[in-house]
Amino acid sequence: MTRRQPFRTPGPIALLLLALLAGCGGEKGYPDRPIMLICPWSAGGGTDTVSRKVAALLEQELGVPVNVVNATGGSGVTGHTRGALAVPDGYTMTMITVELNMLHWRGLTNIGPDDFRPVMLLNRDAAALFVREDAPWKSLGELHEYVAAHPRALKASGTAQGGIWHVSLAGWLDAEGMRADDIIWIPINGAGPSLDALMSSGVDLVCCSLPEAAALMEAGRVRCLGVMAEERIADFPDVPTFREQGSDWAMGGWRGLALPRGVPEERAERLTAAVDRVIHSEDYLEFMEHSGFNVSPAPPDQFREVMEQFDRQMGQILTGEAFQSVRRTRYGPMIFPTVVFLLMAVILLVLVVRGGLRRAEDAPAIDRRGLVRMGMVPGFVMAYLLLVETAGYVVTAAVLLSALMVGLRVRWPVALGTAAVLVPITYQVFAVLLRVPLPWGWLGW
Repeated sequence: MTRRQPFRTPGPIALLLLALLAGCGGEKGYPDRPIMLICPWSAGGGTDTVSRKVAALLEQELGVPVNVVNATGGSGVTGHTRGALAVPDGYTMTMITVELNMLHWRGLTNIGPDDFRPVMLLNRDAAALFVREDAPWKSLGELHEYVAAHPRALKASGTAQGGIWHVSLAGWLDAEGMRADDIIWIPINGAGPSLDALMSSGVDLVCCSLPEAAALMEAGRVRCLGVMAEERIADFPDVPTFREQGSDWAMGGWRGLALPRGVPEERAERLTAAVDRVIHSEDYLEFMEHSGFNVSPAPPDQFREVMEQFDRQMGQILTGEAFQSVRRTRYGPMIFPTVVFLLMAVILLVLVVRGGLRRAEDAPAIDRRGLVRMGMVPGFVMAYLLLVETAGYVVTAAVLLSALMVGLRVRWPVALGTAAVLVPITYQVFAVLLRVPLPWGWLGW
């Protein structure tokens, strides 16, 4: 007679279930967890500086952490796309910039102003042109004469290829009867690192806003040759405009906060009201005045009108014949993933061919188990990317890590136990201690 063993719930399973259910408590009221503020540009630039100040003040208003994430790359494509495609739950905002009006005209992405719900226009700044203090050009006219006599001898930066500061400089060159690419543009993601390159003689000129270079101007390390504004900037009264120096050219950019489309109305209104209080606070206004940033707030409807106006303007500029050298890019945004997948396909093909050419007495035609295991890791990575925003980090990571370990022939109690311990620990380290936003998904944890 076979003795019946009592049923016991395996310890790892119970531990995993407890870990997954720990965050299920329902929504206590919006917002009840950290908010992510995406900045499409590098740390140290004007957009990053404003983003971090707004985030710090929003934390006080909302009572939850507001974490700035610099999602750089692709001339602004990465950050703007990430913001537009984020889950519309009110926990992701984006500091959108004028490049949003330019990227789709350049064929870099199909993301445009209509993919966002505007929250608030924060400020608008005119472009300005900077050189090192020891540069030979003392005025815009002297620089004009040098470029006309030595086309493509100078290098400039300030943002990515085809960004607003690049278009501002290229537009001035075109307006003066020169080619838009007579000054070679070096793409760098942001004014901060571009000014660093200017100081180290990596470039000869930087085109950006006055506030972004204010510290170097005060230190006497850079000289501003002019600002592309209709009139002098109040906080920089000594800087002449381009028009004062005989050039009928003006150009600038804007930045503001936006949400992905589809955010519930109550949450969007809550955020809009909080941002409105922040930008009218004494702390914010003093910061903007001290930093030299123009303060020109506008509510959602007016912000939408500004974006639509700039979109029409940029469409006319970037599709014109003079700007074809600016509009063209040598490599598209899909070049890297395309190369990676092609290399993977070539490696897989080589393995299949080599296995198929073996003689029967030497080895099997192909090690199918080996190929399956080889494809497991990229397959699980793709599954994670597809599921994490919906199911959340904890559920997705726990399930996929357990399945991957079992697929690699790890005993299932060990796989479940490892996932039950490792996933919550990584969540606590990154989401709590390091304040890196991770998707919550179904569990609210």
